[in-house]
Amino acid sequence: MTEFTGNHILSVDQFDRDAIEKVFAVAATMQPYARRQKRTKVLDGAILGNLFFEASTRTRVSFGTAFNLLGGEVRETTGMTSSALAKGESLYDTARVLSGYSDIIAMRHPAAGSVSEFAQGSRVPVINGGDGANEHPTQALLDLYTILREREYQGKGIDGLHIAMIGDLRYGRTVHSLSRLLSLFNNIRFTLISPKELAMPQPIIDAIENAGHHLTITELLEGNMDADICYQTRIQEERFPSQEEANKYRGKFRLNQSIYTRHFQSNTVIMHPLPRDSRAEANELDNDLNLNPNLAIFRQTDNGVLVRMALFALTLGVEDKFTQYERDVVWFSNKSNE
Repeated sequence: MTEFTGNHILSVDQFDRDAIEKVFAVAATMQPYARRQKRTKVLDGAILGNLFFEASTRTRVSFGTAFNLLGGEVRETTGMTSSALAKGESLYDTARVLSGYSDIIAMRHPAAGSVSEFAQGSRVPVINGGDGANEHPTQALLDLYTILREREYQGKGIDGLHIAMIGDLRYGRTVHSLSRLLSLFNNIRFTLISPKELAMPQPIIDAIENAGHHLTITELLEGNMDADICYQTRIQEERFPSQEEANKYRGKFRLNQSIYTRHFQSNTVIMHPLPRDSRAEANELDNDLNLNPNLAIFRQTDNGVLVRMALFALTLGVEDKFTQYERDVVWFSNKSNE
């Protein structure tokens, strides 16, 4: 991806290392605004159409927050039943109409390929907020940015990383997109841990192997935890044929402080795209990990705002104009002390 301005962001396949580094460089400059040390009105008057036709909390609010922090306004549509799609309107027609009301659109939809189909009818840039079990490019970028920051803290980079991906790798779109991005780097070790029924799709495995990385596929958690990053995933029960089928795998790979101490390196970073299923029968990441300094799940969500701010700025061509529209923060805020 050589040019961001005016273009859709639909897939991680659009990104090479240079594009990733450009996004991350802009994201790093967003810290003062996200921490409320300064505010910028660079997108004053711009409108984001935040269209989430599938349930979401973090991603939807993160997109909206990112746009607001740049001074823009947000108009939201949530749920399929509350939209004209429930009346039989095509994605193309919806795109033609709603892009007339917006300067940029962020969209999530339960069907794979739907966001790309929508983008064909849009008159403004569209950012994919997740399309079924297919892709989640902005989550992958924020995950990669988090990995970079966590590795920098340890004096290392992404090249040479060992990552263990655990849980529902079949339906977990976040690991699909992240694997493709990591494949752009050098000498990555992937350990994929899941029940065989929830194994990583073959096209993703092919992409990892074709890029020359080391790959281990296993159903065993124990003995495979010398990883730098542990990326835990939720059982995507909404994508299973039935709740009964999903329940077969819930709680399969639980992680708590005791298991972490026994099987992980002392500095293994724990990541999760959230939401984590904290119900007793699942309990993917136990609350007793909350005080573990290597639990990065909330740093991930903070980084998501930075990365989405960067993508909005680059797509709308204002990445070098923030300081021209800076203002002081006049209300009480302790975010800079977090």
